[in-house]
Amino acid sequence: QVQLVESGGRPVQAGGSLRLSCAASGRTFSNYWMGWFRQAPGKEREFVAVITLSSSYTYYADSVKGRFTISRDNAKDTVFLQMNSLKPEDTAVYYCAARPVYGGSYYSARSYDYWGQGTQVTVSS
Repeated sequence: QVQLVESGGRPVQAGGSLRLSCAASGRTFSNYWMGWFRQAPGKEREFVAVITLSSSYTYYADSVKGRFTISRDNAKDTVFLQMNSLKPEDTAVYYCAARPVYGGSYYSARSYDYWGQGTQVTVSS
């Protein structure tokens, strides 16, 4: 089991920045790709970003590319999502998730075995 706890979500004005954190405990954090997903009211959960084991590769949804940056600190079992130039359409509950190395497509929520409880990000215009 991997337990994930997100933090850092809060109300912010458009154009502002936030840094989300996700602290992991349980199984070896460095054995998992770590991803961020988000879900807005009435919409399906969507992929935001993912980072590989040793941070060699990162992948982003087109909607956040150039504005968001995912990173991880394996020594502290933590993954981060730096969000800049926030827009109202970024409003959602943000979830971090852990994907096994040999899991399925990184952009599919079904490929992730463990999830946090989510943290709310609200961007006002």
